[in-house]
Amino acid sequence: MTTQAELDDRYGRTADPARRRMLWGTVIAVAAAGIGWLGWTAVSTSLDAVSVDGLGYEVLDEHSVRVSFQLTAPPGRDVACAVQALDQEFGVVGWKIVRYEGDGGHAMSRTETVPTVAEATTGLVETCWVT
Repeated sequence: MTTQAELDDRYGRTADPARRRMLWGTVIAVAAAGIGWLGWTAVSTSLDAVSVDGLGYEVLDEHSVRVSFQLTAPPGRDVACAVQALDQEFGVVGWKIVRYEGDGGHAMSRTETVPTVAEATTGLVETCWVT
């Protein structure tokens, strides 16, 4: 008759301390790498964050609209913005991508004129990003 210790040894159910330490070391290393990666992605995303505040718009005529806005970007970084004009049914009737060189400042006020294919009823900044 076989004992429980003999069965555990035969089928690999023994509590080997070296194996247990290696398993816990692997778990800790993977967890530390995951936490480090999450931390880095959070920091790198916030370093390139650009915020935009619309200040207003003016419909100049049926073929153009002027959009005023203020953007806050990382100092010294180049920024691009997508400015658009919308019609009465919120369809895009004008679109313009503008680029601004980083001048060392943090906040910038800008005004852009967007050409349109039909009369616009509003103008706004769709998004801005660091280039």
